[in-house]
Amino acid sequence: MASFRRAKYVRLGGPDGGDGGKGGDIFFVGSDNVSTLSGFRYRKIFKAQNGNDGRNSCRSGKRGDDLIIKVPRGTLIIDSNNGKILSDICDYQPQILARGGKGGWGNIHFATSTRQAPRFAKPGSEGEEKEILLELKLLADVCVVGYPSVGKSTLISIVSNAKPNIASYHFTTLTPVLGVVNLKNTKPFVIADLPGLIEGAKTGVGLGHHFLKHIERCRLFLHMVDVSGNENRDPKHDFNIIMNELYGFNSEFKKRKMIVVGNKCDQASEDQIEDFEKYIKKMGHDFFAISAATTHGIQELFYYINKILPNLPDIVRYEEEINEEPQIYNEEKNVNIVKREGVYFVESGWISRILKSINLNYEDSLEYFKKILFRNGVFDSLKQAGVKEGDTISINDIEFDFWEQDV
Repeated sequence: MASFRRAKYVRLGGPDGGDGGKGGDIFFVGSDNVSTLSGFRYRKIFKAQNGNDGRNSCRSGKRGDDLIIKVPRGTLIIDSNNGKILSDICDYQPQILARGGKGGWGNIHFATSTRQAPRFAKPGSEGEEKEILLELKLLADVCVVGYPSVGKSTLISIVSNAKPNIASYHFTTLTPVLGVVNLKNTKPFVIADLPGLIEGAKTGVGLGHHFLKHIERCRLFLHMVDVSGNENRDPKHDFNIIMNELYGFNSEFKKRKMIVVGNKCDQASEDQIEDFEKYIKKMGHDFFAISAATTHGIQELFYYINKILPNLPDIVRYEEEINEEPQIYNEEKNVNIVKREGVYFVESGWISRILKSINLNYEDSLEYFKKILFRNGVFDSLKQAGVKEGDTISINDIEFDFWEQDV
């Protein structure tokens, strides 16, 4: 603010304009009360509060309130311009994404022995502005994968608190379902049920391709196969198809621990189960035969999972790919000079912002503006561009004649 002290019996009270308040910052924070990113489909612009203007009597303006945006844990914040990861929201610690601008200076800062009544103030700097993409990759210790209708949802409904839709038709599960497995005298862990995969899922066939990204964080894959061969299917063929889809989507999956679960063993012969078990163990995977419908073998399977989980790598967390200090307060003083029809046009964002603080009706304000241009090399750039005395200079539609004594 530009103001002056006015009080009875006080002559020439001098400037007393206070500084502006800093703009609010924008934070993202993980929350278990938010499960999807659907709320961002309709609201796409978020702004923190501006700082308040300075006031008289040297009073500073109030700082703008921060904006805290809640997202599901596991959300990646990606720069839409270059695809780099800005932040990985895996915990409940707020992550700052955009910083508010610094408050401007009141005219009290510009008083000198020769300029005792400055009628101008300095505007605040602009806050950061970013265009981002939000991508959710679920946080789960164990992910159940496999063909549709092999019993994945039934299994999760038995061992956890999750309530997935269960029906006898393919693609009953349309969205990922998370549940917490809490066995007696063991540490609980999170299990995820994903929509069924089919051949070509990695290229966009079926529903599973939308959710393959969710298993990238998982520590353990639970690959469920219908070992009974219902619907005239070959369990070995189904197993290989899903493995090709997983590895084709992300070759890093080859390093993850996998347990193969032969479900519907109550409908299969002992020879079918034994033959499939030999095939799986030959490939180096653990095998469990269960029946989700009768709960046979489920307890042994999940106690084994609980036993090996502590020895597996932690849930994948993505490192920030951009770790730069904000450039709000240290803006480069770039100037572009263009000559059109005998007029030299000076184009620069920082000069435009400085002009907001200049009162063109007062000589001392104009002198201050000239000093800024001189200190930042604008006059030197004009000379290099061929400006001579008497030539017209235009800055933000403000025109003036160039004279050597001004420099």
